[in-house]
Amino acid sequence: MYIEIKNLVKRIKGVTVLNDINMHLESGKIYGLQGKNGCGKTMLMRAICGLILPTTGEINVDGKVLGKDLSFPQKIGILIENPAFISKYTGFKNLKILALINNTIGDEEINQTLTAVGLDCKDTRTYRKYSLGMKQRLGIACAMMEKPNIILLDEPFNALDESGIELVKNLLVKAKAQGAIIVIACHDKQELEILSDEIYTLADGTVINSIVYSQQEEQSHA
Repeated sequence: MYIEIKNLVKRIKGVTVLNDINMHLESGKIYGLQGKNGCGKTMLMRAICGLILPTTGEINVDGKVLGKDLSFPQKIGILIENPAFISKYTGFKNLKILALINNTIGDEEINQTLTAVGLDCKDTRTYRKYSLGMKQRLGIACAMMEKPNIILLDEPFNALDESGIELVKNLLVKAKAQGAIIVIACHDKQELEILSDEIYTLADGTVINSIVYSQQEEQSHA
């Protein structure tokens, strides 16, 4: 599987938020996005998952163009900005409701994913009583429970303690081994360098350079 981003430009109300983005993403690799707040990381993730469409350029997923041949990539898991769930339901029930949309996994897979992120699948507390860290773990569980081919995580380590970070890293490494394309935006440069095969640095909506960590080669993009 691959994702090809070609000359992507996105303008919103006359403001260019993504400017001439070119990227090639392949199965079984983790790609990091780094840069200051407002540099375009979240907007790029929104574009990759089809939530916003290019003004010019295109995003090609296995030969199909987003916005033309398909509305959204198939089998995609997303956590962009803050997770949000139904406050009166438990974590398990929230995931159960979402899992019924595709109906490809059952209770066992949901419970396994909850355990994998460090949540108790038998916890009877409702979402409104969750701590920030628990909410973040549930958001990651939601993104990954159906074993998607594409995983987009925006600041996945927010509000997590060291044990939570390690659990999420283990999940990402496992998903990579299973052939997923994983894109992570993260302020923690050290964690990003540990996980990523390649890191793209953005500034003002433009990719200013990339570093291939698997080959220790640096490529600069104008």
